[in-house]
Amino acid sequence: MTKINIAQPQPHFLIVTYPAQGHINPAFEFAKRLIRLGVKVTFAITISAYNKIANAGQLPDCFGYAVFSDGFDDGYKPTVQDTTVYVTQLRTRGTQSLKDTILSNAENGTPVTCLVYTLLLPWAAEVARGLNVRSAMLWIQPASVLRVYYYYFNGYKELIGDDCTEPSWSIKLPGLPQLKIRDLPSFCNPSNTYSFALPMFKEHFDILESEDKPTILVNSFDALEEEALQEIEGKLKL
Repeated sequence: MTKINIAQPQPHFLIVTYPAQGHINPAFEFAKRLIRLGVKVTFAITISAYNKIANAGQLPDCFGYAVFSDGFDDGYKPTVQDTTVYVTQLRTRGTQSLKDTILSNAENGTPVTCLVYTLLLPWAAEVARGLNVRSAMLWIQPASVLRVYYYYFNGYKELIGDDCTEPSWSIKLPGLPQLKIRDLPSFCNPSNTYSFALPMFKEHFDILESEDKPTILVNSFDALEEEALQEIEGKLKL
């Protein structure tokens, strides 16, 4: 496995997101903040997402792009195309594209110093680890939701059964009030139709817990989610 070790390189962030507007927009805002700090940013994005944003005249021009094919260059259509095939293609092609981008930048004297990735892309962290590049997960949901997922995968998953839709059902997570199924992330509902998503969330947490110093970037502040931030901060590095 190729290793990249460069002493004190200029900060260069490579950002990759799941190709959906709800993931891309927060990542764009984060990238703009980094640019204002004077660092180099490269944004990895699929051909279909890039073209859609460019055609709408909403493509930021303050950073560079690493555009790659996910095999669905005309756009993925979940109502008519197989989701499992799509996420598999995105993982395979995205992994190779990130590797190529990191290696080519190292050869050109602009090494990537941190790979930032959003939800549903756990394989991005594996790419960074394999190339000895620091990685950080950009959590694009509230810190309270991160807290719920953490407990879901650490002892509480089995408590959410088929009877969770009953009016009398509720669950108590540490530091949180009694929650109904409607209060939990939709992916935690056993009837959730997006079966591919929950295993990816589990993979995210497995990777984070396997790292010595995992980093999660959360768009929040103490006055808004003080208890949630303090609770999860003792378990994961925010």
